[in-house]
Amino acid sequence: MTVVETERHGQILVVRMNRPDRLNALNHEMRGRLAEVWTDFRHDDQLEVAIFTGAGRGFCAGEDMKESLKDGAPGGRRPDIEDPFMSGTLEKPVIAAVNGFAMGGGFMLVERTDLRVAARGAIFEVSEAKRWLLGGYNHGHIANLPYPIAMEMALGYRFTAERFYEIGFLNRLVEPDQLMPTALSMAEHLLTLPPASRVNTVHMMRQMRPAPGADMQKLAAALHEHGDKSDLMESRAAFAEKRAPKFKGWKDPQDRYRLPTRNKP
Repeated sequence: MTVVETERHGQILVVRMNRPDRLNALNHEMRGRLAEVWTDFRHDDQLEVAIFTGAGRGFCAGEDMKESLKDGAPGGRRPDIEDPFMSGTLEKPVIAAVNGFAMGGGFMLVERTDLRVAARGAIFEVSEAKRWLLGGYNHGHIANLPYPIAMEMALGYRFTAERFYEIGFLNRLVEPDQLMPTALSMAEHLLTLPPASRVNTVHMMRQMRPAPGADMQKLAAALHEHGDKSDLMESRAAFAEKRAPKFKGWKDPQDRYRLPTRNKP
């Protein structure tokens, strides 16, 4: 069984994460295979649009916690080649077809797509605050969602597909059996556009999206060091062992009052 399946529908490529027994959690093998698939898609002149989805009960549960705990690599090991979808160098539009759970890194994958359709009952959550992680996830919430919604996501609240459709995060909300037909219909519409217009419009719209600058990346890195780093692995151990975590917080209690801040212009 391959961890990523692909299907060609004319000029449309369906990319399906395929670890249904793990809710399509991102392990090193899947990250590497996705990087290969997106690279091939980028350079295939016979393909113009992609639909990104997951097999089974979930779109993607995010990081494979058991693997990262075993490897001692919080956030997961990176693939050996660049992933154009993750790096933002993919010029072709991608449609998310979200079924079931989109959690943590799975939610980030949805955020990076251009159009989004979800089945009723789908669930979105970011668990990084629970796992003592900061970085691109929270940056994305702040940049691309209303601030109160971004704060809810950053602090680990769950959102239903119905709620996300109401606030405009999703383009379509459909019954589960209409998920792929709707995504394919959206992709087919894109194929009716002049090729250069489609590519240039998608690129322009992406450039207009807010994105964190170098100062925010530095702040995230500084905050990541601000606290007892043993809490990071403790959160993963507790998750794997199905127990309540025992966090230490800060090495020095006064550190809670010494938070690094952004260097504003």
